[in-house]
Amino acid sequence: MSERKKAKSVRRAHTNLRLVKNADAERTKRGGKLKEKLRFDRRKRTLILGSALLGTVALLAAAYVYIVRNYTVTTIYVEGNVHYTNEEIIDMVMDGRFGDNSLFLAMKYKDKGIEDIPFIQAMDVTVEAKDTIRITVYEKALAGCVAYLDQYVYFDKDGIVVETSAEKTAGIPQVTGLRFDHVILHEPLPVEKPEVFQKVLNITQQLEKYSMKADKIYFDADYQVTLIFGEAKVAMGDDGFIDEKIMKLQYMLPSLEGKKGTLDMREYSEDMKSYSFELE
Repeated sequence: MSERKKAKSVRRAHTNLRLVKNADAERTKRGGKLKEKLRFDRRKRTLILGSALLGTVALLAAAYVYIVRNYTVTTIYVEGNVHYTNEEIIDMVMDGRFGDNSLFLAMKYKDKGIEDIPFIQAMDVTVEAKDTIRITVYEKALAGCVAYLDQYVYFDKDGIVVETSAEKTAGIPQVTGLRFDHVILHEPLPVEKPEVFQKVLNITQQLEKYSMKADKIYFDADYQVTLIFGEAKVAMGDDGFIDEKIMKLQYMLPSLEGKKGTLDMREYSEDMKSYSFELE
């Protein structure tokens, strides 16, 4: 090869090398710009997401503050409760975090009540306003109770054992004189004459009708009835004319307050104007 051709070949090689280097430089430049653009886009997206997240957090915080300030329960109505006090019922319903928030309570008790509480069939919670709720208590129907092994055993109108408790519930008469040797929850008290429970229910209803509450209802061996009000006893005899006797008793009971003795109402007639009271 001549010197001229060699020189031409070398120049061509150098030119091709420069073109390759220039192309590489251009690609590197374009790659750098692309990377820079991608970094910029990532930073932009991060800022947008961060701003959106901060906005969401701020919105949630504002909603939380609004709900806490405007849906705090300040007025509570409780109705239907006998065994538990209003305060005890309120504590059951409004327990836990946000228990004093009406919006939370509305969601918690939506379409459902509270169950599995002794002496209570169900409890319904109604949100009447942002700061007001109403608790309606449906207690189990109790006719009376008996004492057994340091417990009070509560039964319904059929003598079925409903609950047991170490505490005596005000307003539920204690029935004494009945004989039984065991107690099983949700089963009848094993007494000799189960019809006695209908008598208890009738006596309790009649007493309530005239706003009277006996402390105890005593049955002797012949199932003769004696009502006990504090220290005063009222001998009612059998269940004949029991409704009429209790109707008359309402007028005599105030005069027995503070006295210790027995009012004899075993005999009854419409013409009887007075009954004997024997002091003890």
